[in-house]
Amino acid sequence: MAIKTEYTTFNGAAGRIDCAIDWPESEPRGWALALHPHPLHGGARDNKVVTTLARACLMQGLVVVRPDFRGVGESEGEFDQARGETEDMQALVDQFRERYPALVAGKQVLAGFSFGTAVAAQLYSALAERDGAAPFDAVMLAGPAVSRFLFREVSLPDDTWLIHGEQDEVVPLAEAFDWARPLGLPVVVLPGAGHFFHGKLLVLRQLATRHLGWLWQP
Repeated sequence: MAIKTEYTTFNGAAGRIDCAIDWPESEPRGWALALHPHPLHGGARDNKVVTTLARACLMQGLVVVRPDFRGVGESEGEFDQARGETEDMQALVDQFRERYPALVAGKQVLAGFSFGTAVAAQLYSALAERDGAAPFDAVMLAGPAVSRFLFREVSLPDDTWLIHGEQDEVVPLAEAFDWARPLGLPVVVLPGAGHFFHGKLLVLRQLATRHLGWLWQP
């Protein structure tokens, strides 16, 4: 997946945020932040959907940051229904940008799966509101569960990529549409796929890679 994976920490509101950083084989063309599913249900940065999205980013030359949310692995703190996790990720983004200015000069991508989509959507909105500009060039949300953990108004770019399993047993497809509809966001439906995209990860990676390719189109 990567030419190398290194481990580092950032400082969040609840303490240490433990992260894996995957480096592509090619010269980096930017970076991506990939956020994992629910911490209280086994969610962690090595989740297969998260690593599949990470592979797609790596194939496009992006360095991928995969943090463990608070209370997972070596990250400090306790689960906070996306509110504290979003605050932590905002701190991570600020620190990453200071630490790796050359990567920030390239393309910036935000990705999330399940609970991670709630953090991603609210992180994007908070940064855009604070900075008065789009904080990422692309947003990719798989199995969006944003409506379950909302604590603020969300605003996402029109080209946000949403993908959902037709047979999602955790977040019903109708729920994803109910959330996306008021925002005017299209939803890609993967036929036969459940919440964790079992047996569909290769297709998921191919679709994500294809979507990211548009970042470098003239």
